[in-house]
Amino acid sequence: MFDWAWADAYKRNGLTYYPKLLCAVPFTPVQGNRLLAADPHALRHLAATLMAFAEQADVSSLHVLFPTASEAEALTEIGMMQREGVQFHWLNDGYRDFDDFLSTLEQKKRKNIRAERRKVREAGVTMRRVRGEDISDAQWRFFAKCYKQTYREHFSSPYLNLEFFRTIGATMPENLLLVIAEYDGKPIASSLVVYQRDDKTGGTLYGRYWGALEHVPCLHFETAYYQPLEFCIEEKLAVFEGGAQGEHKMARGFLPTVTRSTHWLAHPAFSDAVARFLDNETNSIHAYVDELRDHNPFKS
Repeated sequence: MFDWAWADAYKRNGLTYYPKLLCAVPFTPVQGNRLLAADPHALRHLAATLMAFAEQADVSSLHVLFPTASEAEALTEIGMMQREGVQFHWLNDGYRDFDDFLSTLEQKKRKNIRAERRKVREAGVTMRRVRGEDISDAQWRFFAKCYKQTYREHFSSPYLNLEFFRTIGATMPENLLLVIAEYDGKPIASSLVVYQRDDKTGGTLYGRYWGALEHVPCLHFETAYYQPLEFCIEEKLAVFEGGAQGEHKMARGFLPTVTRSTHWLAHPAFSDAVARFLDNETNSIHAYVDELRDHNPFKS
């Protein structure tokens, strides 16, 4: 949920946007509990306490990113503004295998996916999926190189390091899957996904990071999408959240899903301006999602 334009507007008007209060999981655009309350009554009181804290603090604003629907409702009831966004999620309709999933897509989309996967095979690339408990230190070191390469290609600075990946490998291996692409016996690309099983919903897989040290056409799609999709089907995981942004995911069976965040701004005039902006933006988001859904990749 990017608010750089809001910060820029503050600066252009001689006001200070930072510091601000942010309630979120760092670097993780995934919906989940942000207010750890035992029941609805406690949730309302916790939301009110959070707002009171923000009003008394010397900050410009309060932002709660990707809360659950019930949390967003409680926060808007106490005066926070709701903002909506769009992600692309793949839903497992009980597919038997990857071909069963492909059979539900329009013929052109199905043909394109098969062509992309064939290009990777014909280039001599083989794929390996390694569960968290089996990831070696050498493989973590290789993945860290891939991760840094992605940021280098986008002229940005990586915010995680090898020690972070080693730590999650040691503390939560049952939630990790590393996909490794190899050519001539040498690893050339990899992607890291995180998954959580759930007895009620079936569980969710989250696309996180990918990178390649050599260029192979369509390797990104195979490593970051098709291999994790196959894993979802095999493990009967219900949802694959592909991460932020990316209309290109629709052609691969991902559908638009509305996300939420809530916001409070201390400055009355800016609060009014942002409220009007959000009203217009929400209407645009709904129209955008409706248009996307009219062009979904599945058969009628």
